[in-house]
Amino acid sequence: MSRERIRSDRRRARVRRQLKVAAYGRPRLSIFRSSANIYAQVIDDEAGRTVASASTLEKDLRGELKTGADMAAAARVGALIAERAKAAGVDKVIFDRGDRLYHGRLKALADAAREGGLEF
Repeated sequence: MSRERIRSDRRRARVRRQLKVAAYGRPRLSIFRSSANIYAQVIDDEAGRTVASASTLEKDLRGELKTGADMAAAARVGALIAERAKAAGVDKVIFDRGDRLYHGRLKALADAAREGGLEF
């Protein structure tokens, strides 16, 4: 395993460990971004199931977005995940950024989710 992959795994585990302490039973808003797309899931760790999900790969979003890898796409996914989570009865989550820094597309998604009504 490469040195960067080991660091990434450690960083992800550290963030996840801190989230479990701070979660108090709230679902987790988990974000994954690739170079071409961004994905969001609201996960209930106690029940072990995904409550809501959204990504730039969905048909309705692909038609209206120029690309799945910019801040506008991330903001649109954030608004969509907030809408779907609220419909599922979730209004408070804890933000799981994984091993990524909180800036750029992750920040745009988080801000849009907050504007959509999610609290974290």
